[in-house]
Amino acid sequence: MTPGAREVAASTLSFASHEVKEVRRALAVEMPLELVFGTIPYAVMMLTPDDLEDFVTGFAMTEGVIERAADIRAIKIEQHPKGLRALIDLVPEKLSAHLARKRAMTGRTSCGVCGIEDLASLPLQDEAVSKSKGVSDAAIKCAIDSLGAHQPLNDATRAVHAAAWFKRDGSFILAREDVGRHNALDKLIGAMAARRMDFAAGSLLITSRASYEMIQKAAMMNIGVVA
Repeated sequence: MTPGAREVAASTLSFASHEVKEVRRALAVEMPLELVFGTIPYAVMMLTPDDLEDFVTGFAMTEGVIERAADIRAIKIEQHPKGLRALIDLVPEKLSAHLARKRAMTGRTSCGVCGIEDLASLPLQDEAVSKSKGVSDAAIKCAIDSLGAHQPLNDATRAVHAAAWFKRDGSFILAREDVGRHNALDKLIGAMAARRMDFAAGSLLITSRASYEMIQKAAMMNIGVVA
C-alpha cells in the first residue's frame, strides 16, 4: 500500500441476499501540503501524498513561479503536526522574482483559481499553443483502453483521477494519480519536466472533465491535445 491509500475495516451489504459482510477496503488518502518557497509560505493544497516532488515541480510551473525543473535547487518534504510541508529552494533569480509577487491561497481539490484577489488577476494564456498535428480517433480509443493498467491507486480505491501522457499513436508513456484532477495534472507536468520531455510531442489524457484550470495548465505547457 502506497502513502496514497490506507486500508480500513468496512461493512458491505448485498442487495441480492441482504447479507452484511465485514471486509477490508482501501481508501484514498487526502491531506494538506504546505508549499514554502524560500522561507515564505505560498499555498496549502489538499492532495494525495504520492509523487510529491513531481507535484511541487508541476505546481510551481503552472503557477508561473518557475519555467523549468532546473529552477528548483532542492525540495525537502517534512512532516508537520497538521500534514506535510514542502520546503522549496529556488535558484536566486526565481526566488527574487517570486518574492516580488503576492499570492496566498488554500486550495482544495475542487478549486482551480483559488486565491486571486480580483478578475484582473485571473490567469490567462496569452500566447497561442503550437499547432497540433492531431490525434486519430483510434489513437484516443487506444489510450483510453490502456489507461486503467497504469492506475494502480485507482485500481485499489476507485476514487482518484489520473493524468497521462501518450504518444500520437496512443501508446502509453507516463501517468500520475491524485484525488484532485488538477493535482494529478501538476504531478504529470512535474514528472515530465524533470525528465525533460517535449510537451508538444504527445497528447494528454485526463479522467476528469475539461474544466478551466485543466485547459489553462495544458496551454501553459504548450500541450496541443487534451482528451
